[in-house]
Amino acid sequence: MAGGAQAGPRPASGLVATADVPPLDGLWKGPLKVPGGQLEVIFRFVKLTGGEYFCTLDVPLQKVSRMNVKTEVRGDTVRLYAEEAATRFVGRVSADGKQMAGTWQSPGFKVPMTLTFSALPAMNAKNVRLTPPYREEEATFSNLSVNARLSGMLTIPAGPGPFPAVVLLSDSGPQDRDGTVGDFAPLGLLADYLTRRGVAVLRFDDRGVGKSGGTPALTTADLVSDAQAGLNYLRTRPEIDLAHLGLVGHGEGGNVALLAAAQPLPPAFVVALAPYGLPGRDIVVQQQATTLRTLGTENAQIEAATKRQQAMLEIIRQTTDNSQAQAIVANMLKQNNAAIDNATAQASAAEMTSPRYRYFLAFNPIEKLAAVTCPVLLLNGTADLTINADANQTALAKGLKGNKNVTAKKLAGVNHLFQPEQSKWPIINGQPQPNFSPEAEDTIREWIVAQSKK
Repeated sequence: MAGGAQAGPRPASGLVATADVPPLDGLWKGPLKVPGGQLEVIFRFVKLTGGEYFCTLDVPLQKVSRMNVKTEVRGDTVRLYAEEAATRFVGRVSADGKQMAGTWQSPGFKVPMTLTFSALPAMNAKNVRLTPPYREEEATFSNLSVNARLSGMLTIPAGPGPFPAVVLLSDSGPQDRDGTVGDFAPLGLLADYLTRRGVAVLRFDDRGVGKSGGTPALTTADLVSDAQAGLNYLRTRPEIDLAHLGLVGHGEGGNVALLAAAQPLPPAFVVALAPYGLPGRDIVVQQQATTLRTLGTENAQIEAATKRQQAMLEIIRQTTDNSQAQAIVANMLKQNNAAIDNATAQASAAEMTSPRYRYFLAFNPIEKLAAVTCPVLLLNGTADLTINADANQTALAKGLKGNKNVTAKKLAGVNHLFQPEQSKWPIINGQPQPNFSPEAEDTIREWIVAQSKK
C-alpha cells in the first residue's frame, strides 16, 4: 500500500459519467489485503453539477485523508489513479451499482480488491438529530463576478442579536457545505458548536457542488470572490453585527480568507485553520516525502523520490510549451513507476501541466500578507500529515510580521481535519467516532469572542 494525506490545488476530475454506469456518488469501501493483515480503503465520489465526479481516497489506518484521485470511466470500467502514492485501481461496476471488483496495483504490489457502495450520510436528516437550539435557514446568494448562484446554510443563535458572525471556507477540492470527508463533517460540526455559543455562521456548497451553480474554481485566488459574496450576503442581514464579521477557512480556505483580508472591504478578522505557508512546489515535495515516511520507506529511497519529484516540477516550471512539457512528464512518470500505463501517464501529465496545477506550484501564500491588517488567528495541529505545522505556521507568521494582532497556536495530537488523537474520540454505539477537537473549538470561540468585545 502507498498513500499519504493530500492538500494541493483544487483538483479537476477526469471522470466522465456515462449512461452505462449507475451513479457513483457516495462512498466505495473495501478491504485491501496487505502482508500481515488488511486495510480499509475508502473512495469518495461527489457528483458535480456539470456531470463529472470529484474523487478522493482515505485509508484511515495509515492516516491517509482526502488524497486526490484521477479518474476515468469507459463503459462499466472505472480507472482510479492516486498519483501521490503511485497507486491505481481498475474495477468494473456491477449491474446493480453496488459493487466494484478489480485490481489494486502499486510498485511491486498487486492484489484483487472489491469495493462496496454506501450512500453519503445525510448529515442534516431530521431523523438522525435533534432540532438544534438555534435558527436554521437555507441561504442563496450570488457571486456576480463569475455569475454563479451559491447555496448554503445560515445558522443564527437564539435571541434578537445582532450577533458576531463568520463565513466558513472549505479546504481544497470541490466540497459541500459541511466540508464532508467520508462520514466526517468538520465544517458542519464547527458551525453547530459556534452557533450554540452565540456566533452566527454561514457555510455553503462550493461552486458546482450540491445546490450551488457554476463550475468548480481553478485557483485559490478565484475563490476570494466567493468569500466576498458570502460576507456581502451577511451584511444584508439585520441579525448580524457588521463590525464583527469574519472568515474562518480550513486548509486552502484559510489562504482564501487571508487573501480576502488583503482586499477592499476586508473581514473584521480571520481564523486560518492549517493553511499553506510554503509555496505550492514545496508543499508537493513535502507531502510526497511525508507519504513515503509514513509507509516506513528508507531515507535513501525518500531522497531519491524527492529528487525525481523536484526534477519533474522544474521541467513543468521551465517548459512553457504544454505539449512538450506533457510528453516529458509522461515519460518521467512511466520511468519512475512501471505500474503506470500510457493512458494514465498521459492523463496525469496533462493534469500536472494544466493552468490550475501550474498556478498552485507557483502560489506563494505569504506574498500579499503585508496588506492584511485585521486580527488573525493561525491554528495548526502537530499531527497534521498534510500541512506541516512548524514550517507552514512559521512562514505565515513571518509574512504577517507587520500585523500587530496575530495569534499563532499549535494543538498537540490534532490532525489536518482537526480531529484529536483517537484516545479522545467519543464512544458512540460502542465504537470510537471522530470529533472536532474540543480544544480547537474552544480556542476558536474564545478568540472570536475576544474580537467581538473590541
